[in-house]
Amino acid sequence: MNANTSRQSPAEREEDSTLLSRTARDLPPGRHQFHKERLMAQIHQEERTTAPASAPAPARAWWLRLPRPAITLPVTAAVVAASVVAAVITSGGDAGGRGVAAGPVLTTRIGAASTEGVPQLLDRISLAAADASHPEVKPGQFIYVESKTADTYLKTVDDKTTLAGHALHRRQMWKSPDGTEGWLIDPAVNDSPEGETLSLPDEQGNTPRAYLNGPSYDYLSRLTTDPDALLAKIYKETAGHGNSPDQEAFTTIGDLLGESYPPAELYSALFRTAAKIPGVVVVQDAVDAVGRSGVAVARLDETSGQREEWIFDRKTYVFLGERTVQVKKRTGEEALIKPGTVTFTSAVIERAVVDAIKQTP
Repeated sequence: MNANTSRQSPAEREEDSTLLSRTARDLPPGRHQFHKERLMAQIHQEERTTAPASAPAPARAWWLRLPRPAITLPVTAAVVAASVVAAVITSGGDAGGRGVAAGPVLTTRIGAASTEGVPQLLDRISLAAADASHPEVKPGQFIYVESKTADTYLKTVDDKTTLAGHALHRRQMWKSPDGTEGWLIDPAVNDSPEGETLSLPDEQGNTPRAYLNGPSYDYLSRLTTDPDALLAKIYKETAGHGNSPDQEAFTTIGDLLGESYPPAELYSALFRTAAKIPGVVVVQDAVDAVGRSGVAVARLDETSGQREEWIFDRKTYVFLGERTVQVKKRTGEEALIKPGTVTFTSAVIERAVVDAIKQTP
């Protein structure tokens, strides 16, 4: 950690935190996401080389998906992230989501949640995942994930905060198995319709090593598939992050379902691991970003009042997509996000192994 940062006064830390929160709202979610992905990977690499072995796990690098509800960042990360995001704004960061039409405020009927049948449902999903075709990714190949996404978020202009959103749009991502090569096309993130590289090393010459919240396929292939051991690892490596240990564990697994390609045995094990997290529920009626109806495995974040839902086909138990729904009332500016608001929704359209970046199945 930078010595100057470690000696910050409480007032200075509060100011940095406020700056990060404010600038994150002003940037469109996708654009903030892209810069945060690159930035947090750099911070993670620095902390791995400078922090003692007993230091807390690094903040989520968010390699794989669009933003979730706000998390707590370490002071170093918050300070640097605030500076970078502020620089993006002052240097012409697109405040409207360049290339994406403004979307409506997304809403839904809040489905009833129940703890009844959770283990049985996750067991069926795990068995279906084990039976599915799941080719290995070889060196030189790429994981391709195509999805449709939309979001609703708080937007502040001239000290006035309103709800805004990005309309449903296509998102394409390619990643090499070692995580050092990649490409992203998402008009909510990229200024160019051609997309932007995710390849490493970055502009500063850093090549961060993969870890649990910034994994590569090769990294995932080395993880344990024992549910108890895997859950223990998740709790240990995400300690101090998110709004609670259980919610962060649920979110960590959810990240791997969206824009990742866990090896077959691990993919099946993830669902058996999720069954061990307290507070997991079933929502019988959930809809993904393209309108496909299914059953959801979900968990309510008691701090944010938002429920994260993983949506599966009712018959085949194939993962369809996910969404985040505001369930409880908020206070302050966040009160604009009323119960029933869908802050994020996605649908996986295609997941495949291809032989080159920008190649589609």
